[in-house]
Amino acid sequence: MAQEHTVKAFDEDITRLRGLIAEMGGLAEVALNEAIEALIKGNEQLANGVIARDKKIDALEAEIDRLAVRIIALRAPMADDLREVIAALKIAGVLERIGDYGKNIAKSAMRVENRRKFEPLTLIPAMAEIAGEMVHDVMTAFAARDPVLAREVVHADEKVDAFYDSIFRNLVSHMMENPASITSAAELLFVARNVERIGDHATNVAEMVYFAATGTYLTDRDDRQEG
Repeated sequence: MAQEHTVKAFDEDITRLRGLIAEMGGLAEVALNEAIEALIKGNEQLANGVIARDKKIDALEAEIDRLAVRIIALRAPMADDLREVIAALKIAGVLERIGDYGKNIAKSAMRVENRRKFEPLTLIPAMAEIAGEMVHDVMTAFAARDPVLAREVVHADEKVDAFYDSIFRNLVSHMMENPASITSAAELLFVARNVERIGDHATNVAEMVYFAATGTYLTDRDDRQEG
């Protein structure tokens, strides 16, 4: 009877942990989407909302940390279960960083002047859409323990990097031709860099999900051999 109670309590803790990770990932995804919308429209209210909600993401990370430590200390999980708890602990830290990047973009959104003059403003939303899909897909992969979807997220990062390279070249050329716009162009470059980092972090989460699901690491060499 005591064994059944322990197993039930452990399952409840794991379910709670997964739920917190899912909530945190959802907030991080929304932060990116709304920060980009604020950038495009120059919507200060939307940007301020993103900045304010970052505290919720931080609070969720702290709650996940406490729960994961408690599970390890009290439930002594092994094998697959231990990998999942450790992965959740690491993923929470990465999602907190993604939330920070969304906050950074929201802050930059209000510093861009004459936004209609910048061609990269047509490229950054497309880049951010891919990065947002990566965050969404990697959270789906975590919930389903799906290593195949996790691998697809890793591949998608190449598209984000290609966008960043294109935007970087475009903005440098724009700054050289329009010295008066250097400040705003630099803010857009900062935005693009933050989106690129979100893609990198989604890739990191995908690698953790892959490990939690399979017990093996998804290295570049292994990925090429399997893909």
